[in-house]
Amino acid sequence: MANKKISAWEKVEIARSPRRSTSLDYIKNIFDDFLELHGDRNYKDDKSIICGLAKIGQQNFTIIAQQKGKTTKENIKRNFSMPNPESYRKAIRFMKQAEKFKRPVITFIDTKGAYPGIGAEERGQGEAIARSMFEMAKLKVPTIAIIIGEGSSGGALAIGVANEVFMLENAIYSILSPEGYSSILWKDSSRYKEASEKMKLTANDLYDLKVIDKIIKEPSGDKDEVLKKISNTLKKEIQNSLKQLKTLSENDIVESRYEKFRNMGEFIKY
Repeated sequence: MANKKISAWEKVEIARSPRRSTSLDYIKNIFDDFLELHGDRNYKDDKSIICGLAKIGQQNFTIIAQQKGKTTKENIKRNFSMPNPESYRKAIRFMKQAEKFKRPVITFIDTKGAYPGIGAEERGQGEAIARSMFEMAKLKVPTIAIIIGEGSSGGALAIGVANEVFMLENAIYSILSPEGYSSILWKDSSRYKEASEKMKLTANDLYDLKVIDKIIKEPSGDKDEVLKKISNTLKKEIQNSLKQLKTLSENDIVESRYEKFRNMGEFIKY
């Protein structure tokens, strides 16, 4: 029997599910070792974004990952994966460290968007997001971004300016939420299902638009088994992409990233 086609809104619901595997779940299953590093050396260690060092075999990586909680208590600790500016400044710190020590950067994207609170705005949320995109765009080491759940707004794009962008089959990637989109476009937030179709936020839509490079299939079955299968696929795709990217010079790595996003902008015009 053919699989039932999943609507864009149904994919939004899957991406938002509290049962969905988090960045730390994937990090633990993909990498041999992970050592978390903390703080932006300016304000505090915001726990919405996790940064650290990891390995696959003898290859070292810098990891930057947006982390959701699995319980209410953990979500409060993680600020529901909505980063404050200090999270992005922490990410920038470790991006630059990765460049210094020639470590590829892997990012995991899973956020409703950057935190919109007064304190975050007072501490320069917009500048921190823009600076993160600017610094990531010119890194001289290979970068791979992986969208594992929600990828919304500039809060997601801040760590998404990569040489290669992978996306899980049931993840979403968009300029804002369908509810927000329908509220702005039609002044009616109840049209969120219609909005989700028009926003082209699914993996298939974004692959066709050349926004992402690879779709990672999500098999059905037991959650732990599914996690292991997806992690094994991601590990292989990271290794394969890295093998290609390591043949490029530092200047070519930067140039290919620039051309990717430049060409994407030209292609998406409509």
